[in-house]
Amino acid sequence: MECLAMAPLVNNRSQWVTESAPSMPARLRIAIGLLVMLPVAAAADRLHWGDGIVFVTSILSIIPLAILLSTATEELSITLGPSIGALLNALFGNATELIIALAALKAGLVDIVKASITGTVMANLLLALGLSMLVGGIGRTEQRFQPVVARVNGSAMTLAVLAILIPSLRGMVAGDGGLDAGAAESFSLFVAWVLLAVYALTLLFSLKTHRTLYAVAEADLLEDGADPDHPGASSHRPPLLPWVAVLLAATVGLAYASELFVGVVETVTESLGLSALFTGVILLPLLGGAAEYLTAVSMARKDKMDLAVSVALGSTLLVGLLVVPVLLLVAPLLGHPLDLSFNVYEVVAVATAVLVSNLVSLDGRSDWLEGVLLLAAYAILAAGFFFQSSPLT
Repeated sequence: MECLAMAPLVNNRSQWVTESAPSMPARLRIAIGLLVMLPVAAAADRLHWGDGIVFVTSILSIIPLAILLSTATEELSITLGPSIGALLNALFGNATELIIALAALKAGLVDIVKASITGTVMANLLLALGLSMLVGGIGRTEQRFQPVVARVNGSAMTLAVLAILIPSLRGMVAGDGGLDAGAAESFSLFVAWVLLAVYALTLLFSLKTHRTLYAVAEADLLEDGADPDHPGASSHRPPLLPWVAVLLAATVGLAYASELFVGVVETVTESLGLSALFTGVILLPLLGGAAEYLTAVSMARKDKMDLAVSVALGSTLLVGLLVVPVLLLVAPLLGHPLDLSFNVYEVVAVATAVLVSNLVSLDGRSDWLEGVLLLAAYAILAAGFFFQSSPLT
């Protein structure tokens, strides 16, 4: 179940499903109810009801599909066990963000895709973690989580994110013109291959050589009646074929809804006075990570901060080690090369998010005020992106 939260590269959301079985979780009921928006979005596109309607309905259809994809991955991980579950989540853990980004790349929205990398890091480390600490801390003096969770996830996450920023720093010191387009692309591709190699080694580290570091999550599972040595012994063992069908259908639906979304996003956001930079940094990460944020907040409210912190940090690590390299390698095949040359404000924003999230999580304690401070940092950085490039000024 997402490797029973044992790997730093894997988001730890399956606990939510285990606790909620056999009754249907509220988020799953909401997702099924919102699925009606997918045919509405398709009709709006085919019948030319207007870009605004397509924009809104495609967003409302992406959210339930992302929840279903996440839930199907979690359920299959429970059935298949931790090792196969970890590999499954390596492919589908951040599938929503990847699918939307690939659709945007195919449409030539390179600036939006690059900005979404910055925005995803900010949203995971400041917004998701901040909301978790705020919601979980209400009514409690403080919450505790094992520092090893933050230390193991946080150190690897920090290195992965900093590696993404290095091409930008190289461009800044290369002179006023920075690196030329060819050099920037080649440097970024080199970084992509290095990150993928690190990703493979992280799998080896978390699943084989240092599996005991993630025993904290196994203890959480034992509290809920699951046996980590016998992952199939949980009282809730989902059927395989129905959830495989849900996984495939949700993936296809997401690809279609993402095509509808990126087809109108430029027109609609420009009419609202929003730049491509702001759209990529704020809108796309919120849309792609909605299911993860709901899970993190739900775990925090149940006083399971180990899992909430792991979702935020682990998701960021997975983006850095897998999603970004895949985008860099696939982009030339789609006819729109991508590089990791970010502007100064983006570099500062990402570095700030990494620094602040590490500072508040390394002591193994959290309270609602720390959550407020993280959310305030996110709001200030987001406002900076708006005023930095808003067409309204």
